[in-house]
Amino acid sequence: MTYTQHDTIVALSTPLGEGALGVIRLSGLLAIDIVDAFFIGKKKIKDQQSHTLHFGKIVVQDEIIDEVVVSVFKNPHSYTGEDVIEMSCHGSPFILKSIIDICQQHGARLAKPGEFTMRAFLNGKLDLSQAEAVADIIASENKAQHEMAFKQMRGGYSDVIASLRNELIEFAALIELELDFSEEDVEFANREKFMQLILKMKQTVSTLIQSFEMGNVLKHGIPVAIIGEPNAGKSTLLNKLLHEEKAIVSDIAGTTRDFIEDTIQIEGIQFRFIDTAGIRQTDDNLEAIGIARSFQKMKSAKIILFIVDIQKDYKQIVNDFKQLAILPTQHVLILLNKSDRIVDCNAYDIEEAISTLTGKKVMEISAFTGRNLDRLTHELVNIVHAEKLQHNGLFVTNARHLSALQETLLHIQQIELGLQDNISGEFLSIDIKMALHSLGIITGVIELDKDILGTIFGKFCIGK
Repeated sequence: MTYTQHDTIVALSTPLGEGALGVIRLSGLLAIDIVDAFFIGKKKIKDQQSHTLHFGKIVVQDEIIDEVVVSVFKNPHSYTGEDVIEMSCHGSPFILKSIIDICQQHGARLAKPGEFTMRAFLNGKLDLSQAEAVADIIASENKAQHEMAFKQMRGGYSDVIASLRNELIEFAALIELELDFSEEDVEFANREKFMQLILKMKQTVSTLIQSFEMGNVLKHGIPVAIIGEPNAGKSTLLNKLLHEEKAIVSDIAGTTRDFIEDTIQIEGIQFRFIDTAGIRQTDDNLEAIGIARSFQKMKSAKIILFIVDIQKDYKQIVNDFKQLAILPTQHVLILLNKSDRIVDCNAYDIEEAISTLTGKKVMEISAFTGRNLDRLTHELVNIVHAEKLQHNGLFVTNARHLSALQETLLHIQQIELGLQDNISGEFLSIDIKMALHSLGIITGVIELDKDILGTIFGKFCIGK
């Protein structure tokens, strides 16, 4: 995809279709002159100050096309860093198309996907990671997604990376200086301080890499697997959480033969609940396939709800839990279900006993009546907030960034080994340059191939 910065571009920035309003955006050297050619207001747009609004009419050959409000943003104080005009029109598809056609007749061309944000990047208004976050903001469907994307657009971990990169550049300059005076055997770069920087970078980059797993599930919905024996109440719990009859509920063991999945939002966080086939020994081939899939889904879940009948012996519950292959990165809640069916039982003591023996959070619930489900959803939200706190709210969600960070970590480890082995600055310099290059790929401070940029911004909508 080819981007020509010298053109003035135009696009509809609001969704297609009928609506109360539609916004048409222009950016480029001729943006103001083009609009002045057909906008009739009190004064010419070129005579107006930046960041002002003006009411008037779009008139072509004495025909009024629409009454509009024109927003003026003069360079460099605009989203793209160029002269930008936004026209708020009535949302008729005919009107919007007519005005865009008029703009083209006066010298503008249709913008390509993401071209406005591309220009913001090329003009230094955003770094590349911030520009990519714009697309994530547009696509955000819940509070958690919006928070992550907005934080990244405002700097996020790109500020952290830029700071580390600048520190590394300082040492790189000192190493290069040593090479210039190699015959005099002088040391400008303090190796002890350099090692401290490398260890700090290693920790920071490793933490960002580790954040990708949680950042990715926050972006696409946190997978929560509901695991347990047949008739433990898995499907009843799913239906109660979703507030609809999504799963078939029956007293017949093995009714759920495959996983059932749906999403809900709790306090602005999207959770993907997965009701799995009941885990047990079976000679039914179809049910066995469903059980195998249950274990697969359990492995991919961030949170596991292990649901059991509260009337079952607590020692057996602990034993059944220990048979599950829980990963260290997974969070587990043990749910003692069907508490509505018992009278003489101290649920608190059972919770304490199982929690002590498993080291996991335990709570009694009734999926049928909804007892303690508010407590359950509160605990799910707490798990997410704890993860966010652990990573200071900074999550890598972009696979391109993850790959660059992984490459950076490899080069940092090579620098660390080089410092430990006291290798010459000439070899250190090679790994330093490679680490700087990998970090630069994330924020775009190095020159990237136009095809790569085209691929990145081609995922944007036309008017952004």
